[in-house]
Amino acid sequence: MEEFLTALESLPPVEALRFSRWSYAAVNTGHVLGIALLVGGAVPLSLRLLGFWPDAARAAVVRILAVTAGSGLVLAVLTGILLFATRAVDYAAHPLLPFKLVLIAIGTVSAILAHRRHGWTLEDAPRGALRRIGAISLTAWLGALVLGRLIAFAAN
Repeated sequence: MEEFLTALESLPPVEALRFSRWSYAAVNTGHVLGIALLVGGAVPLSLRLLGFWPDAARAAVVRILAVTAGSGLVLAVLTGILLFATRAVDYAAHPLLPFKLVLIAIGTVSAILAHRRHGWTLEDAPRGALRRIGAISLTAWLGALVLGRLIAFAAN
């Protein structure tokens, strides 16, 4: 596996990214923006599902914030893969990485299943299901955020 990761780091586009101040900064900024959109959408959406702001129409909140969080997830994953590739050996060796990846998978799969099972705006979801969806989302995304920052700072 280390051989594969070393080869990944040695790819010309990855080396160019690693040694370019401006390209790396742009990708890193894109990653931070993706995280901000993801967490900035998922947290208030999760809180609404948990019962906060009952006067705010759930369908409208879900319609806006699910798209915001989903767009952020796509941007964060794409830029995260690029950032990972620049130091693949170091990042892959970090003991917290598998936990972060599991939380991202849980958050993503949970959201997809919730929308498939209960409709795009979760209109068919009973209160208990909404609370479970909100709790899983809040835990997964905030946990992934914390672990991601720990990994980034500890690997430097």
